Amino acid sequence: MPDQPLLDVRDLKVSFRTRRGSVTVVDGLSFSVSPGEILGVVGESGSGKSVSMLAVLRLLTSPNVTVEGEVRFRGRDLLTLPDKEMRAVRGREIAMVFQDPMTALTPVYTVGWQIAEQIRAHEKVPRKEAHARAVSLLSDVGIPDAASRANSYPHEFSGGMRQRAVIAMALSCGPALLIADEPTTALDVTVQAQILDLMRELNAEGSAVVLITHDMGVISQIADRVLVMYGGRAAEEGPRRAVFHGPRHPYTWGLLDSVPRVGGPRLRRLPTIAGMPVAPGSLPEGCAFAPRCRLRHDRCEERPVLRDFGDSAHRDACWLPDEDRASLRLTSRATATDVPDREREATP
Repeated sequence: MPDQPLLDVRDLKVSFRTRRGSVTVVDGLSFSVSPGEILGVVGESGSGKSVSMLAVLRLLTSPNVTVEGEVRFRGRDLLTLPDKEMRAVRGREIAMVFQDPMTALTPVYTVGWQIAEQIRAHEKVPRKEAHARAVSLLSDVGIPDAASRANSYPHEFSGGMRQRAVIAMALSCGPALLIADEPTTALDVTVQAQILDLMRELNAEGSAVVLITHDMGVISQIADRVLVMYGGRAAEEGPRRAVFHGPRHPYTWGLLDSVPRVGGPRLRRLPTIAGMPVAPGSLPEGCAFAPRCRLRHDRCEERPVLRDFGDSAHRDACWLPDEDRASLRLTSRATATDVPDREREATP
């Protein structure tokens, strides 16, 4: 149905069996992606962003991993599909751009061969036609002299070229959903802009995108909706404008306030989030962010759920009073920028 989400994840839970017992790294995550939508997923390292997407594609194959919940793609639950059907979905209907393109490419095969192999795995086309399509894809993503560079090995490409080659491979079968895990990490700003333009073009052609990144600036440019994760849980979710201009969760406040501003008054010290990210094995029973929150109170001992604010499009998981959020954010920001006298004197 056209009004149904393309991807609908409900109560996803990922646990790892360790010597100390079971460790939960994704705890009851729910989100959806509509056709033609770009969903930005943000959060600190260890918040469960990459693991949750690997679980969606059933790429966590270790016997020590347990995945529970429901992952519906075009009405089918991916977690219950037979392996043969799931292999047909990966690469053709859902493609993923992995975080490190060097490890995502096999070093002993040429880049063109690997893209052609992806095409032939899902479509019955001759080898020459697959190679020609691989060259065309490399040209489309901005690889110069694509015909000759298709015969190069991954180590002969720069970091930005490898990233574009991985994106070309992901786009080779025209997927309905592209999951991009940190596609602009460690790239200079010029190459970042080229990668974002490629994703916009893909989205304009009708494909949905899930973009995982630490860069709030990238999310502000390209995402339609934003999912903020912390401790393997969803902290806030909503349209990009609502999350950036009216953030609801203290963790989202910290992420946005820590980004330097080009305009406005210059701060002596950027606001910071106190403490360290929560370890997967030590998640509290209540709010995962409570140990680091400057505004925590008694009710934070109870686990919050995503609640609607105003309308169902903008939700957050926080027990703070709705009507006091704006003033509480100012209080939290002032506390975060407060520098002890000795440290202030030492600051040049």
